[in-house]
Amino acid sequence: MAKEKKIAVACDHRGYEIKPRVMDYLKSNGWTVVDCGTNSCESADYPDHMFSAAEKVASGECVRAIGVCYSGIGSSIAANKVAGVRAALVHNVKQAELCRAHNDANMLVLGTAFIEAGALDKILEKWLTTPFEGGRHECRVNKIKQYERSHAKSVPS
Repeated sequence: MAKEKKIAVACDHRGYEIKPRVMDYLKSNGWTVVDCGTNSCESADYPDHMFSAAEKVASGECVRAIGVCYSGIGSSIAANKVAGVRAALVHNVKQAELCRAHNDANMLVLGTAFIEAGALDKILEKWLTTPFEGGRHECRVNKIKQYERSHAKSVPS
């Protein structure tokens, strides 16, 4: 039986405007969406929502996640603190393709300030449909995983 196409979606107040468009796109393409908030334009701290989405990937509840905020920078930093998550900040279709093909990114982060009009659906499509190439890239991704495993407890305060 094929694993369910389940994906977590999170945003802060600056990403709230396009989150419904992201969720509608996902649902129309057969994904089951887990909404990790926020659910209004009121100020919200992006780490809370990005951690929630990333943890759903790390636990196996979801196969991927998408985070949306204004720049995408803080959200990608936060998501990458969750062991097992490879969040990629993406601004265009080519980056969406490369982060999947070369890095096996399992979380996409979008900065609303940098996504060109009309590009959102194309970015989502490319990121959702591009397979990981493996090969020489697999060795590199495995090095990241190994480093993460061996340094998981040595976090400076």
